[in-house]
Amino acid sequence: MIEAAMIWNEPNNKSHWDPELDPDWSRFATMAMLAADAIASENPTVTKILGGISPIDADFMALMKQYGALDHVDAVAVHGFPLDWNLWQIQEWPQKIGEISTVTDLPVWVSEVGVSSFGAEEVQLWGLRRTAELLLGNASRIQWYSLYDLPREWGATTRHREAEGSSYYRHFYMGLLREDGTPKPALEEFLRYTPEMGLVQWFHFEDPRLDDAVAWMKRLGVTNVRTGLSWADSFRPNALDWYDRQMEALADFDVTITFCFTPEHRGVMPHHTSPPLVPEEFAEFCATMTRRYAPAMAASPVRAVRASAA
Repeated sequence: MIEAAMIWNEPNNKSHWDPELDPDWSRFATMAMLAADAIASENPTVTKILGGISPIDADFMALMKQYGALDHVDAVAVHGFPLDWNLWQIQEWPQKIGEISTVTDLPVWVSEVGVSSFGAEEVQLWGLRRTAELLLGNASRIQWYSLYDLPREWGATTRHREAEGSSYYRHFYMGLLREDGTPKPALEEFLRYTPEMGLVQWFHFEDPRLDDAVAWMKRLGVTNVRTGLSWADSFRPNALDWYDRQMEALADFDVTITFCFTPEHRGVMPHHTSPPLVPEEFAEFCATMTRRYAPAMAASPVRAVRASAA
């Protein structure tokens, strides 16, 4: 069920990794290498991607290369939102990908790109069209964020809060579908770009939108989907039941699974952005999920007989 495994999400963004606890990102690099090797040990055919970075920072990627982390993955990824949060203009997308390509020969995925409809739904429509013009054919994979608006009562996983103007509220309007499930104008435009353009949809624990999301993605012609399995959620009651349900629902897609979020009791500090106390525990979580949802193909009976005869 898993085609690709992304190791963490936005490690250079303090909404997802605490730089005060890991100021040189050496803890992150060590954890990422352990996780990549654990995934490969379970199934070497799963594509391993270093967690998509935001902001797009060639110096951060060079640091990961210096630590040796890029030797353990098959691709790197970037996230960009130039109409909402980034300090660059949308037409700079090719330049941004080029900056990363000067650091590494690995394929560069755009594993999150999107436009909020907070200000106007017409802005999102234009932004989707312009993004497709700039990125299709210029990145190894493009995954649009997202299918659904985020329900306001759930809250956004970000450091942005109300004190930062509209930054926080933009998180709630990134979907092609409104919170009530009705389509925005950009939904019909998105149909023009599938299956070349994939989709990102984070599913919360026991998310009630799962089945409807799968139906919408099939209707839209989506073939590759990025979502996540939270390490922190693995300590909830019935966690495996939820993981099984989510992954079974997504079985018809090429799934990029993102492994992330530290359980509070297993972090250096009790927060999901904290480096883990024991990085091998995160690696084991990645290995366990790979073994469960992307098991390596067993040797054929003929090959097994030959091996035993030898």
